Amino acid sequence: MEIFSTGFNYKTAPVEIREKLAITEGNYPAILEKLNSLDNVYEICVISTCNRVEFYGVFDGSENLRYEILKILSQFSGMPVNVLDKYVFFYTGREAIKHIFRVSSSLDSMVIGEPQIVCQFKESFTRAKEYKAVRHILTRLFDKALNVSKKIRTSTGISRRAVSISYAAALLAKKIFGELKDKSVLLIGAGEMAELAARHLSSLGVKHIFVSNRTFERAVELADKFGGSAIRFDKILEFLPEVDIVIVSTGATQPILKKEDIKKAIKNRREPLFIIDISVPRNVEDSVNELEGVYLYNIDDLKSIVNSNLEERKIEAQRAELIIEDEVEKFIKWLNTQKVNPLITQIRDYADKLREKQLEILFKQMPYLNEKERENIDLAMRSLINKLLHRPTMYIKDKAAKENNDLYVKIIEEMFSSKWDLRNKKKEEENVRKE
Repeated sequence: MEIFSTGFNYKTAPVEIREKLAITEGNYPAILEKLNSLDNVYEICVISTCNRVEFYGVFDGSENLRYEILKILSQFSGMPVNVLDKYVFFYTGREAIKHIFRVSSSLDSMVIGEPQIVCQFKESFTRAKEYKAVRHILTRLFDKALNVSKKIRTSTGISRRAVSISYAAALLAKKIFGELKDKSVLLIGAGEMAELAARHLSSLGVKHIFVSNRTFERAVELADKFGGSAIRFDKILEFLPEVDIVIVSTGATQPILKKEDIKKAIKNRREPLFIIDISVPRNVEDSVNELEGVYLYNIDDLKSIVNSNLEERKIEAQRAELIIEDEVEKFIKWLNTQKVNPLITQIRDYADKLREKQLEILFKQMPYLNEKERENIDLAMRSLINKLLHRPTMYIKDKAAKENNDLYVKIIEEMFSSKWDLRNKKKEEENVRKE
């Protein structure tokens, strides 16, 4: 029984790979079911964001798990296993637990300290729980990961001056134009990232915000929050000549802004048009960058903006890493003690069988005992057994909590195994025959 974490993120795979692996509402159930049905997987959880598609779980430690997961992803993405293998990471044990804690605490995010990952982390666990793909170990792991995240946010300054991909997009717009007070922005999409972008742009003094969304009511709702205007989704191209910046953040799986359509829409435009696509999969055709006067940036282009605005968080991140190291150690100790729970149960079962056997002999020898007297004798024997087993139980847990102490556990396991009983029985029979 071992923890693993595997997948693809902005550090290991470019956006063109990640977008093909993006897990949507449509394919989530099928992918989770396939992963959960693997013989060597006991628990599994999926987290899919614009920056990562990752899988966390519990498995039997077999070496072929990496290949089996890649094979499933290949079936859904259409990409060959050997291509996926170039970009995947695969961690087990301590390294896997540390990675999961770093993700939940946003230390592994493109924007260190960004708050969105906590909600995404919680949601991924809730969904996996709904599909009965997580049980005892992952439940404990996710609870611990969220506690670690909270501890880091409250005891360090990692979330000071909160930033996000949406904030980086707004900063990029400001960097491009210098001042935004005479600039208009079109937000395509009205989800969480789009709303964050609108909030940051508004704080940076942008002149006007237009919002478009497939659900028009949602566009109206978001536009009203910032004194902007909602436009119909099918009218987007008509508004391109009216705006200076376009920020795209939708859940579409295909490009919604194409080169030829934009070319026609801005044929009489004199000022440059900047398009920032923070969607995964990308919602703007890459060839749009070939148009004169049009400048396209995608989510990976925001890395330099992000990095330049996170210098002050580096010291806080180092403090956070120390917290994570400590919490990883604590979780590993707990996990190791779980591995010996069956052994402790085995020892207690052995003791209970002895108790029952001795009580049976005793009560046959003392048939005059009433029910109350028998209960008192049973309780006394139970109490004696608990006291006798307390010290060895604590010893087993203490040894298990420390790594590389399998020998101690193995010795105790053999001591109370049925094989030991059989071995002793054979020796007794041999001694009887010799006599």
